Amino acid sequence: MPLDLAPDLTIALAQKAIDQCARAVAQAPAQALAETARRLAQTLADGGSIFICGNGGSASQAQHFAAEFVGRFLLERPALPAVALTTDTSILTAIGNDYGFEDIFARQVQALMKPGDVLWGLSTSGRSPNVLKALAAARAAGGLTLFMCGPQAPEGLAPDMLLTAPAPETPRIQELHLLYGHTLCQLVEHLIFAAPGNGRP
Repeated sequence: MPLDLAPDLTIALAQKAIDQCARAVAQAPAQALAETARRLAQTLADGGSIFICGNGGSASQAQHFAAEFVGRFLLERPALPAVALTTDTSILTAIGNDYGFEDIFARQVQALMKPGDVLWGLSTSGRSPNVLKALAAARAAGGLTLFMCGPQAPEGLAPDMLLTAPAPETPRIQELHLLYGHTLCQLVEHLIFAAPGNGRP
């Protein structure tokens, strides 16, 4: 049946979404992103790996960011070791069935992480039990932790690196997480392969 598209209302809703995103982006933490990128770049330069996890839309972003490191972002350069812990359905369903959904990432961390590696967890709510449990497992394994969440991290959580997204709604948080991830990829490439004095071509 024909829809009443209400063009004026549709445009207003679109503009509201754009304005919300613009306000959130204007508050993006450039200094924290730069400091986080330096720690990620040092991890990779020292031979470490980055493991990334999240649920739903954050799971797809975990895969996206891993692909940017392993493939390339803006520079033609060697591959960088990054693994999304969201991709192996046999592992995810076996752990979920045998141990529980809260363990699907932590169990992989226990199997794969070495001291000095990074576990990068994404949670728009900041409360995803399986991501929080993965962060704890990473610390126990001697790894570093990066947590990206919404406006506020859970009380008592103390990751090595924290990037909050100053936005009230999940879509805006996810959009900021995408900006943060892309910025980190760009900065890490620059620091390892393009920055003056890094000793690399």
